[in-house]
Amino acid sequence: MTTSPTVVARETYHAVIGMEVHAQLQTVSKMFCSCSADYWEAAPNSHVCPVCLAMPGVLPVINEAAVEQTVRTGLALNCQIAPFSVFARKNYSYPDLPKGYQISQYELPLCHDGWLMIDGDDNQPRRIGIRRAHLEEDTGKTIHVDGVSLVDLNRAGVPLLEIVTESDLRSADEAYRYLVKLRTILRYLGVNSGDMEKGAMRCEVNLSLRTAEQATRGEYGVKVEVKNLNSFKAVRDSIAYEVARQTVVLDSGGSVQQVTMGWDEDRRRTVLQRSKESSEDYRYFPEPDLPPLELSSEWIEAVRTTLPELPDARIARFTGNYGISRQDAEVLTAERGIAEWFEEAVRAYEGSPREVANWVTGELFALLNTQEGDITALDLSPDDLAALLALVDAGVINRNTGKRVLAEMVSTGQPPQAIIDAQGLAQVSDEAGLAAVVDAVLAANPDAVAKYRDGKTSLLGWFMGQVMKETRGKANPDVVRGLLAKRLNTQE
Repeated sequence: MTTSPTVVARETYHAVIGMEVHAQLQTVSKMFCSCSADYWEAAPNSHVCPVCLAMPGVLPVINEAAVEQTVRTGLALNCQIAPFSVFARKNYSYPDLPKGYQISQYELPLCHDGWLMIDGDDNQPRRIGIRRAHLEEDTGKTIHVDGVSLVDLNRAGVPLLEIVTESDLRSADEAYRYLVKLRTILRYLGVNSGDMEKGAMRCEVNLSLRTAEQATRGEYGVKVEVKNLNSFKAVRDSIAYEVARQTVVLDSGGSVQQVTMGWDEDRRRTVLQRSKESSEDYRYFPEPDLPPLELSSEWIEAVRTTLPELPDARIARFTGNYGISRQDAEVLTAERGIAEWFEEAVRAYEGSPREVANWVTGELFALLNTQEGDITALDLSPDDLAALLALVDAGVINRNTGKRVLAEMVSTGQPPQAIIDAQGLAQVSDEAGLAAVVDAVLAANPDAVAKYRDGKTSLLGWFMGQVMKETRGKANPDVVRGLLAKRLNTQE
């Protein structure tokens, strides 16, 4: 639980929040050399070469795949794509930065002036401006062990896409929803894994508070940056804490300082890291070893044709064409693989798409949660799910037995009919045989029968359960219900 400062506000403050997201691009090689970009779990300093080690006399070469992935992302975020952009040197000194500078972009980024729609705190659509999305190279990694610092440069030079919003977010929850939406889009595009635990997606928050009067005058408060945010929950918690902290400072007559804070997960609070550098501290200037990046409109439009159907468009289509609820559509489109799997099942099934949605979001997802699995990795095809639903529709098995069969399908990978045949699960619909079971249940429970006939009709469900128990769940519930109603409503 986040421990926030006690707040008794004398003034109403409004948060103004911007975000920077660094997303590692899923390219085969690094940004400016041919070294493998797949550094995770590799032996330290095994994916390096003279370029990423900054040896004298070597020259960088732009990775075209990284440029294409950046343009795809920019188009998905409704950005303007610059036909002319420039790489720049960002100068600073750190042990895991072998060149003493980072190749990035500054005044002329590849993508700019975009936007992303999210649900605001008032449940109304909110447009979050994307100021820029630019390419740069990642740094190495410093590992502190037993009082010494070790540097692994496998990550140095991995393509990194930095996405910077305008200061349009107004709460911790909006920031959280923005990140979820952004990660979903990046994963749909196949440009980023979204795995924050591995550092594939890293976040920084810029936050200030202002009064309503300041907002009217177009003024802003002093901005504080928060780093070390390794999960979406950490982003939400750190914003909530920082809003509370700054409120206490302002209400006590103090002033907020422009600093960089870190998020301490163990102490559940922000901690001071350093005074904030201004952009001039980095001494940006155009990268002399790389030419300007010039993109033709024809090439940009060719990249646009590779965009998949994005989540918002897919949600609209699922609700419009399939008649499913928006909530189910949002769940089904959260991952591209899930959405495509669902649609394959819909195409294979002759019944209502809503029935497929109910089984996927209900029974199948419940099974996946217990097994911590991924629907696309299951040995369960969309055709097999459609076959199971058809067997339920045809009365071969009832719905409860269908759930049992589905669990067996997920566990063994067998098709539904094979499981039904092997375990003798076919539904019993023979009225004469079921009538004997119903009569036996009623004869064994005369008190319950009397209560039902005295007006306690809710006992019908209990009688159903007893018959199902006797038939090991194989009785056709519609036939049983009819037999019970006929006998219970007939006075002997």
